[in-house]
Amino acid sequence: MRKSILGLSAVALAALSVPALAQDEPTSELTVTGNAAVVSDYRFRGISQTDKRFALQGGITVTHESGFYVSTWGSSIDDYVAAGSDQELDLIAGYSRTFGAATVDVGVLYYYYPGSGGANTDFVEPYASIKGTFGPATAKLSAAYAPKSRALSVDGGLTREDNLYVAGDLAASVPNTPLGVSAHLGHSFGPSYLTIGDEYTDWSIGATYTWSHLTFGVSYVDTDKSLYSPSGRNVSKAGVVGSITASF
Repeated sequence: MRKSILGLSAVALAALSVPALAQDEPTSELTVTGNAAVVSDYRFRGISQTDKRFALQGGITVTHESGFYVSTWGSSIDDYVAAGSDQELDLIAGYSRTFGAATVDVGVLYYYYPGSGGANTDFVEPYASIKGTFGPATAKLSAAYAPKSRALSVDGGLTREDNLYVAGDLAASVPNTPLGVSAHLGHSFGPSYLTIGDEYTDWSIGATYTWSHLTFGVSYVDTDKSLYSPSGRNVSKAGVVGSITASF
């Protein structure tokens, strides 16, 4: 598959603000954050991108004080995902602003697969989300729409297809501990290359433990459909995913 049917498995970025300068000197308008991670399986919207094997991942984000940001994130993948490519590179530009307890985030994500030999694999996906904070808990609703393109066709690029993904996420920190818990529910509407048939649902639950700049995570991920890789593995089957992330 060029792009199997994340968030998630997406690795969380821990923010690190640029240190303040000496008193009475202006502070930087930019904040730079990043991470590097090892995961036991890269799941994108419930589907393994690595044939249920380990992946190396990392990313960096530059945020302006106005709320605009640019980001890049990459992961190793199996060659069935994108016509022989062994890497996914996400290029992102967006804007985020907080209104009271709510944060609105809009942007555009470009999925790039180097080494795919000129095949139709790359596509663009605008996204939007709103997140609310309630004490130690947050709730987020999000949607991502990929316009019609040959990369999303189910007939090898002869036609153009689009795709819509909607999701809800809940997360909470356990007070006075380094522990966190999360839950995710998403649904993909097709038919397109990103869906198993016309549509499917994915979900996960997870927990994290943070120590200094390291975060250890474990999650249970599943979908309501079956999808098999060339090796014969059911890459949409339920599984436990572990991760170690270093933030800077």
